[in-house]
Amino acid sequence: MEEPAVSEASFCLQKITITDYCKDDYQYEEVPADDEFSLQEDDEDLSKALQTIQEQTEDAHILALQSVLTSEKSVSEIPEAMDDFFCNFLVRLGMSRTLDCFQTEWYELIERGAFKAKDVGLVPTVFTQNQQLQAENMRLRKDLDSYKLAANKAKEAFLKMQKERDFHRMHHKRVVQEKNRLICDIKRLKAHYASYEPVLKQLTEKYQNTLRQKMLTSLERDRAVGQVTGLQATLHNLESGYAVQSPVTKAAHERKKGLEGPTQKALREARQQKMLDAERSSYGPVKDSEKTGKRYPKDSEFPVDSHADPLLARAKECTQPLKTGVYKLGNTLKVHDLAVSCLAVHPQRDVVVTGSDDRLWKMWALPDGNIIMTGEGHTDWLSGCCFHPSGTQLVTSSGDATVRIWDLSKRGCILTLEGHAQAVWDCSWHSCGDFVASASMDSTSKIWDVNSERCRYTLRGHKDSVNSIEFLPFSNTVLTSSADKTLSLWDARTGLHVQTFYGHLHSCNHATFNVKGDMIASCDSRGVLKLWDIRQSVPIMSVDAGPRPANQAAFDYSGRTVAVASGDGSVKVLYLELGQLSSLRGHGEEEVHSVAFDHKARRLLSGGADGTLCLWT
Repeated sequence: MEEPAVSEASFCLQKITITDYCKDDYQYEEVPADDEFSLQEDDEDLSKALQTIQEQTEDAHILALQSVLTSEKSVSEIPEAMDDFFCNFLVRLGMSRTLDCFQTEWYELIERGAFKAKDVGLVPTVFTQNQQLQAENMRLRKDLDSYKLAANKAKEAFLKMQKERDFHRMHHKRVVQEKNRLICDIKRLKAHYASYEPVLKQLTEKYQNTLRQKMLTSLERDRAVGQVTGLQATLHNLESGYAVQSPVTKAAHERKKGLEGPTQKALREARQQKMLDAERSSYGPVKDSEKTGKRYPKDSEFPVDSHADPLLARAKECTQPLKTGVYKLGNTLKVHDLAVSCLAVHPQRDVVVTGSDDRLWKMWALPDGNIIMTGEGHTDWLSGCCFHPSGTQLVTSSGDATVRIWDLSKRGCILTLEGHAQAVWDCSWHSCGDFVASASMDSTSKIWDVNSERCRYTLRGHKDSVNSIEFLPFSNTVLTSSADKTLSLWDARTGLHVQTFYGHLHSCNHATFNVKGDMIASCDSRGVLKLWDIRQSVPIMSVDAGPRPANQAAFDYSGRTVAVASGDGSVKVLYLELGQLSSLRGHGEEEVHSVAFDHKARRLLSGGADGTLCLWT
């Protein structure tokens, strides 16, 4: 009876577990000894064993209460019991046999009372804190390394910025020194220029005096030449046995009327020779050189600038008031495979000529667009074309550096003018039909004599490519525009420069006269259109139609409307009286290269890079 009780008691001891992770509020009740079984009063050993079990039960109850009090904290803050710590450690290492031995020896020592309450309680907080501090130390070491790396990068960036700052500081000092040096140079140059002003004034006065002396000398020379001519004629007549009155007095009288240039002098001498030839025609033949007195007998005579302009009457007919948006797209003709670079309207008929990058020019009937003629001969793109005043001939300019004259009745080229060193940008026909002007990329313009087939004058003065050229109708005045941002007026009779117009800030692409000849319209590569007063040589209006380039400008016959071919694919129309700028679109997004009004002022024509010709009515 005694051994079974002991074994049963030991079995009960092994079933008792102490844990700190109890999360419920379960209350352990004491089990009286006489509820389970009855013992004899004389068995003192068993009673002691039962008393020991009751004490252990009370201890477990106390520990459970402590675990309930500590469970109110967060799960991460609940401390771990000692036995659970060791058991978990051994389980983690896989030491199962050591775990069995530990549990057996641990609970035996607890049963014997060898451990105190603090020994079998919770894991000391110092140990847990040490582990936490160790983990925190590792984390701080990692942060320290990252901070060191960031500090090194910041140090390198700081040193780089210091070097850049020092560089910019030195550069600023150099710039300031250069500025101060330039200011000193400018002051010195101003003082130097001021010292030369009296000398320049004296030289100017000497130059004017020299010009006056030159004029007087030329007058005396012309008078002497006239006297010699008269004496030679008298001598010739005396040798022939007849006496003729000498025209010396008349020539001298005519010379006093004004200063004559070389061309006028040649004309006067030619007239004198004709008078002598008419009187001597019955006395024998005279050589051609004696008749004309010219080195080039076929040279044409420039007309006198006193003819009335018949286009002014047509301009007076165009008196109907203009309205905004009056031009509308009437027809679109596909005239070339490549871009239309230039166009010219026939002066009398509803005919237009178009030139293209395909090296051809074509003649079309308006408004249906029936083709009349095609011209081949240029070896590069066409840049300009212009009808003869009579409409029977055509002049074209090309990138092959030549100017060609075409006879429309013969359907072929009758003359090729060569002399420019680079591409020819534009050409224009004189109202008399005997002279052609051309503008080239070689910074020069030329006046060609069609009859003698030679260059009469080369106009030099522009510093860059000459982009356009035009004769003032029924005048000997030539207008040029250049990539050097200036416009110039020239006298075609002498080849001399007359006037320069300054005001454009970009390359001038084109310039043209109005019908009356008192106004000029010019456009540049930035799309700026300027109107100039010829008499005062100042701009009277500036219109920004950019930023795309403006390629060509054209006045209508009334002079109140200006059309501009724009690089944005539109035709800009400026109504001067209304001060409004409208945009006509018919070429899509392709660039518009040329624009012109027809001879009846009823249509506006435009040619674009898409190879089409648009008719606006």
